[in-house]
Amino acid sequence: MTAAPSGRTGQQPPPRTGWPARLRRVAVSFLATLRKEWALLATPRQPGEMRLRSLLDRLVTVVLCGVLAGLFLAAAAFPGNLVAGLGVKAASELWGDLPAQLRTPTTGQRTAVYANDGRTLITSFYDVNRRDVPLTEIAPVMRQAIVAAEDRRFYSHGGVDLRGLARALVSNASEGTTQGASTLTMQYVRNVLKSDPERTAEERESATEVSVGRKLQEIRYAAALEQTLDKDEILARYLNIAYFGSGAYGIAAASERYFSVTPAELTLDQAALLAGLVQSPNEYSPIDGDLEAALVRRSYVLDSMVATGAITAEQADQARAEEVTLDPTEQPNGCTAIDGGHADWGFFCDYLRTWWLHQPAFGSTADEREQALRRGGYTIVTSLDPEVQASALRQSLAVFDRDEPRALPIAAVEPGTGRVLAMAVNRNYSLDANPDGQDNRPNTVNQLVAGGGAIDGYQAGSTFKLFTMLAALESGLPLATGFDAPTRLATRHPAEGSTAACGDRWCPSNADPASMNGYRTMWDGFGRSVNTYFVWLSERIGPAKVVEMAQRLGITFRSDLDEELARTEPTEWGAFTLGVSATTPLDLANAYATVAAEGTYCEPLPVLSVAGPDGAKLPVGDPSCRRVLNADVARAATDAARCPVGQDPAFGRCTGGTATSVDRILEGRPVAGKSGTSDQDATKSFVAYTPQVAVAGIAANPDDPTDRVGISAQSGVVSAVARVIAMATAGRPEADFTPPSRQIALGNEPDPRSSPLTRPDDDLDLGSWLDRLGIPR
Repeated sequence: MTAAPSGRTGQQPPPRTGWPARLRRVAVSFLATLRKEWALLATPRQPGEMRLRSLLDRLVTVVLCGVLAGLFLAAAAFPGNLVAGLGVKAASELWGDLPAQLRTPTTGQRTAVYANDGRTLITSFYDVNRRDVPLTEIAPVMRQAIVAAEDRRFYSHGGVDLRGLARALVSNASEGTTQGASTLTMQYVRNVLKSDPERTAEERESATEVSVGRKLQEIRYAAALEQTLDKDEILARYLNIAYFGSGAYGIAAASERYFSVTPAELTLDQAALLAGLVQSPNEYSPIDGDLEAALVRRSYVLDSMVATGAITAEQADQARAEEVTLDPTEQPNGCTAIDGGHADWGFFCDYLRTWWLHQPAFGSTADEREQALRRGGYTIVTSLDPEVQASALRQSLAVFDRDEPRALPIAAVEPGTGRVLAMAVNRNYSLDANPDGQDNRPNTVNQLVAGGGAIDGYQAGSTFKLFTMLAALESGLPLATGFDAPTRLATRHPAEGSTAACGDRWCPSNADPASMNGYRTMWDGFGRSVNTYFVWLSERIGPAKVVEMAQRLGITFRSDLDEELARTEPTEWGAFTLGVSATTPLDLANAYATVAAEGTYCEPLPVLSVAGPDGAKLPVGDPSCRRVLNADVARAATDAARCPVGQDPAFGRCTGGTATSVDRILEGRPVAGKSGTSDQDATKSFVAYTPQVAVAGIAANPDDPTDRVGISAQSGVVSAVARVIAMATAGRPEADFTPPSRQIALGNEPDPRSSPLTRPDDDLDLGSWLDRLGIPR
């Protein structure tokens, strides 16, 4: 309904004072306050009667009154449009002088780390718990609540609320109160400057000091921001940087911390409670502070929302009647803070962090990369498969429990990508103290699965024979290369204190002469794990080629002695083929994954993707792969590696294996692998692979290499690895291996499958041999 013109009612319109007259009156009021404050400062007082804080407050009031009086008088003296034009011009000039922190803020945000499904949170890394969200992902009631609580005139002022500032100045001066006069924009300026990680501690502290200069600077910066950024952008920035108590910075962290919801899911009563915390977050926090005080503040915010028209009085009463139902969520911070009963995930997390610190994409130094991880607000989707990880832990614990001195670290890798699917061991990744001073059990933060730091690795025994076979195949020797393996083999290498000596020569022997001695090829030599066959093969091509092959496939020498031998005396390292060098399950699994991928080596990779806070993906989640072997060489090695696990190769013939139960566990799924035993059963190892996954486990005592795990551990290790493969491939179609060429398998020899005239194996009796020849008995 339109109001009737004043002439029709006979009433005279109220006198028009106009802005110039109003401004003059306000200026006169300011000058009066200025005189009053000056008189108070000049009045003699008893020593100690006026506190320093009160003195500083009055000084600020005096100077600001003077400045603002000048501003108002200037505004009264100039036409409105000219004043506005001058303001825009000044703000435009100020924008160029703004610190980079205000134009492009570098507020620290937490990095979130997820499993390969992109939803299961593993952990977070942060200096402050903050995660920025756009305004569209914040419930409208939360936006209205914070405006009502902190700056009702936010949408009508230009960054500095002169009316509010005048009211606060007069109140503070005349009544001795401490009313605030900072707008949301001014608060945002203060928050950015005091929390910017790129500023010094002194610079951050100066952002909150009580001084005229700081306040005027805040006003100038706020005015400049308002001329460049729209109100919604400023509000979003404020909501993402404000501190809400209990360690929560920004509305996303606060919503999670107090109610375990997203900012978009906040209800009116929840939003009002959070908005009320900003004034005094430590005091009002319903978790760490005073719940009753928080409820008083909530009530104030609801009343303010009614006053601004955001809600009705009835809605306010309904929200006021709601009981506070907290559902606190504490964001984990770091690898030792992983919750949900997944302390075993810490070993993978530790490996991820180590990987991160070596990526140039996150900084030029390890320090810069660490800061990027803790402040950069990244979203990391890792390669960790929770189901495969759970299987690996379950199988490790089936062999040794957490309190046993011996451990079974297990690693699973995807061939063709290098992505690490699981890293488990029968230990907790934890800083908690161990009973009776036990080292590494049940709690440890030593990297038992991937090595590094205090862990060089463990001897993996005959699993290293793969590298000898690959080097021999690459040198032109076919799989059919035969040798009459004796119980003991005298080599050209000096014994140098070894117990396996004959005179001054190193003389290794077969562990079980009855099943190992005799004429062997790479197929049954690998299947039966014949030491003297592979030492002979290594001597034929030269141990240096074997060492180089292992390095090519990613075996890292972490032990100083191993590194020195590999660097200075690889030609004399004859025992290398028997696995005397320390390695880790991760290195071993990835080396065998290279063979599974037909000669393509991929660096171990713990991530699927890494995205910045803006959602843009960084080019660090892609596999880094290169061909290191001829595909036919890799296929030939796989053909021989079918023998240890009880399967038949495409060529040749297997006459026995050391891990034949694997074929039964995997129900005939194509698989290849190799078991290993170090000297005197000190460690037991097994590594196996399909085209889809490679898994390795090494049973050892990480604290005492002289503690032998014993021969009985072998079956448990084999079963554990095989069952992890079964889990990793469950529901996936069977993938077969590609057979090698006939030339690399047999060379110039006839195919033993079609000719009965090949040399008999030692395990065939005369009757069987006559049957093969077709001669009647």
